[in-house]
Amino acid sequence: MIYTTQRRSDIVLFGKQHISNGWFNFTQFKNRRHKPVKLAIPIHPILADIIEKSPCGDLTLLVTEFNKPFTSNGFGNWFRKRCNEAGLLHCSAHGLRKAAAARLADRGASEHQIMSMTGHTTSKEVTRHTKAARQILLAKAAVAIFDNDAIDD
Repeated sequence: MIYTTQRRSDIVLFGKQHISNGWFNFTQFKNRRHKPVKLAIPIHPILADIIEKSPCGDLTLLVTEFNKPFTSNGFGNWFRKRCNEAGLLHCSAHGLRKAAAARLADRGASEHQIMSMTGHTTSKEVTRHTKAARQILLAKAAVAIFDNDAIDD
């Protein structure tokens, strides 16, 4: 989830049929009937390695212990249990989407670059997810300006 920035409703539908030449090509599940958002996102090398080394289902990459596709809620519940077992009570599947957007912002990605990954059509939600990371990045850049200009103080 961290390398795709997608919702769990999309992640549970991803299958090998969505992969072509190192890219995921898919229509996001949310708003698919009203205002579909089609995305093509490159598959990060770490994610490609994980997919290659993991047991996958026929039509979905993620499968239950019974080799059946997850439902969105089923995956959310499974993920919640794994977080609880790890003592990460504050974590969730949706939190990874937010974390991915924040990580991109932290590394200097523009809102439009982040939107190209998340599929958001306006910057409102991206701004909400990345506000803290963006503030830190901007503050670092602002302090660096002091080094670029002579200050008469």
